[in-house]
Amino acid sequence: MAGLWFEQFSVGQVFEHEIRRTVTEADNVWFSSATYNPAAIHIDAEYCKTTEFGKPLVNSIFTLGLVIGLSVQDTTLGTTIANLGMSDTRFPKPVFYGDTIRSRTTVKELRESKSRPNAGIVTFLHQGFNQRGEEVCTCTRQGLMLRKPA
Repeated sequence: MAGLWFEQFSVGQVFEHEIRRTVTEADNVWFSSATYNPAAIHIDAEYCKTTEFGKPLVNSIFTLGLVIGLSVQDTTLGTTIANLGMSDTRFPKPVFYGDTIRSRTTVKELRESKSRPNAGIVTFLHQGFNQRGEEVCTCTRQGLMLRKPA
């Protein structure tokens, strides 16, 4: 199992996730279509030529999912029960086709679950960066994590 148990996390722990992913036009068009988001800024190249960006923007919810997804193998794969919530989500720079995204996760807080003796709550800060090192996404997420079996 690649994920960590609740007891294996420590406040201040930082994960520089090794897996990176280059975003394609197909990713963006598929995701926008699958989530019924017809915003021209994501799917209409001719419209986008008239915007300040000059080209389509990658759907920000795809970016958020990718940044968190890149973290799973090192942190929560097989050891998470559930996502409890996300907050403070920001997209300081846009993502475009051809951008390669990498992710960093910092453990911000740990607390025992009051209702589940087999679990604890980890607060993660996820940050996504493009190939130029520019932050493109940041999000605080709480995960309900399994404790190590006795």
